[in-house]
Amino acid sequence: MKVYVLTAFAKDGAKLLEESFGAMTEAEAKQRGEEILQQNDITQTYRCTSSSGKLILFHA
Repeated sequence: MKVYVLTAFAKDGAKLLEESFGAMTEAEAKQRGEEILQQNDITQTYRCTSSSGKLILFHA
C-alpha cells in the first residue's frame, strides 16, 4: 500500500487541509482524495501526491 498526501490551500496560501492516507492503486487514491475533498467541502486549490512525488489530483 502506498501513502498519498492531500493538501488544500486558501486563496491567501494558508493551508486548509493536509491529510495522509493509504491506497493500493492511483485510481483508488484519486477516488479517496475526491471523497475527502467532498466531505470537507473544499473547492479551492488542492493537490494529491504519492510518496514518490507523483501528482494524482490537482486543481488551481
